[in-house]
Amino acid sequence: MENNHSNNPLHGVTLQKILEELVAFYGFDTLGELIKIRCFNENPSIKSSLTFLRKTDWARKKVEELYIRTLPKLKSN
Repeated sequence: MENNHSNNPLHGVTLQKILEELVAFYGFDTLGELIKIRCFNENPSIKSSLTFLRKTDWARKKVEELYIRTLPKLKSN
């Protein structure tokens, strides 16, 4: 059986892990500038952001895209 997930950088990575790594790397201030959603700009927290992102597909997609673009920088640290 062929491994279909080998080229998917999101395979096996939870939304919480993605968000925690992005917040650790950028901080909520920069994250809010890069992705203009309220949960990053007004009283941001991991918990409230996860709640919003789990319900809002377009916002989750933007966060996942930023994570994929940021992965090389995360791996070099």
